Amino acid sequence: MKHLKTAAFLAMTLTLGVAYSQSCKCSDAKACPKSCVKANTTANGFFIKDNDSVVFLGDSITQQKLYTTYIEAYTLTRFPEYNLTFRNSGWGGDTAWLRKRWKTDEGKLFSATGELLEKMVTEAVNKGLERDILPLKPTAVTVNFGMNDHSYQAFRPDIFRAYKRSQEEIVRTLKKNGARVALLTPQPIEDMKKDPKTDPRNQSLCKFSDGLKEIAAAEGAEFADQFTPFMEMICKRTEGQSKTIGEGDAVHPGPCGHTVMAWAILKELQAPAMVSAAVIDTSVKWYEFLTKKVVTKNCTVSNFSYKDGILSFDRLDNALPMPIDKRALNALKLEKITCDLNRYPICVKGLADGEYDILIDGKSVVKITSTEGKACTNLAKVATPASAQADKILTLVFKKNEVYFNRWRNVQLKGGDAAKLAELDKQIADFEKQINVLRKPVVHHFEIKPVK
Repeated sequence: MKHLKTAAFLAMTLTLGVAYSQSCKCSDAKACPKSCVKANTTANGFFIKDNDSVVFLGDSITQQKLYTTYIEAYTLTRFPEYNLTFRNSGWGGDTAWLRKRWKTDEGKLFSATGELLEKMVTEAVNKGLERDILPLKPTAVTVNFGMNDHSYQAFRPDIFRAYKRSQEEIVRTLKKNGARVALLTPQPIEDMKKDPKTDPRNQSLCKFSDGLKEIAAAEGAEFADQFTPFMEMICKRTEGQSKTIGEGDAVHPGPCGHTVMAWAILKELQAPAMVSAAVIDTSVKWYEFLTKKVVTKNCTVSNFSYKDGILSFDRLDNALPMPIDKRALNALKLEKITCDLNRYPICVKGLADGEYDILIDGKSVVKITSTEGKACTNLAKVATPASAQADKILTLVFKKNEVYFNRWRNVQLKGGDAAKLAELDKQIADFEKQINVLRKPVVHHFEIKPVK
């Protein structure tokens, strides 16, 4: 009898899982592709781990504090139980040999080989890291250089030689000091006057990106290619389009472009797609020993009730949906960001065919249609109390990062006094305390009722 009970429950679980996969949708227009159904749902391979101190190292694109803030907000909301700190150390105009942090004769550097190249790169990289990065005691560092390195011209082997040796030295020094490293390619230049694929600057950046992949493999670093997916995206632009996809300039994307960058980087770094999932079957004929009516992933459902055609329950998620910058909503139309990073489904089987209203905490959030006895929607596509909570976190992260940038660049590096530094440190700590309180999920009451 025990085996029959177990088999019955496993069969029910499998049935609901199939129903969920088949009804999952990335958009309102088309069914989810197989890649979405099989999307990464575990954190085991994700680059950022619990107790990490994460540093973003890069140039002006990193200094924009956009893709970095989106990655930070994703991680804080997806793993609310993690103890994490994030610091942005991007510097406009910087290169892999850290020229904004240590003065280097670049003409001499580009012509150098052998021992001279080794000496120049080792000195520049180590001095720069010792001043700006190592005091932060990072355990995970992303490195995003290449845009300034290629000097905005056709590929030059002499510059690439300096770039390659510098990236190697960054990885070796950071690993020696206990940090895991992820090397990020630059994104392509989006000059509206030229075909992006035939632009000599992009052809050079492509070679830098290919070389970076080899460096990562040789040095034991993670690698994230944002050049290729970003290039594919901008090549889809309509003829005569007058604005860049990112609403920025050709080199510095705006929030939309940075959201695509964050998506590409997170995917490459094995960020899990699933927020949480709940699949409910109202049609199962339960025996006394079968009391569980819900199959869940990364959430808990309690206080289940199904009466007079109205389904209600309480749901406590173990994560929050990834917040999307309101300035970057168009990015969701350009790439499968929601499907790849923000799967937050509710699926119900056994409902009579027709339209139903989903209410959370008494407020309608979305309507769903039951067809052939099943309905499913991704709650990450609509405004919910959970997304509102995540949006507040994103706002606080932006504010915290602005304070840190001011502390580092405008006070610390200019010899500011201890009192001013302490004041800014307190502001940063206060923001981080607010963020850590706010990122804890709370119980929400769901009702799914027929639309009259």
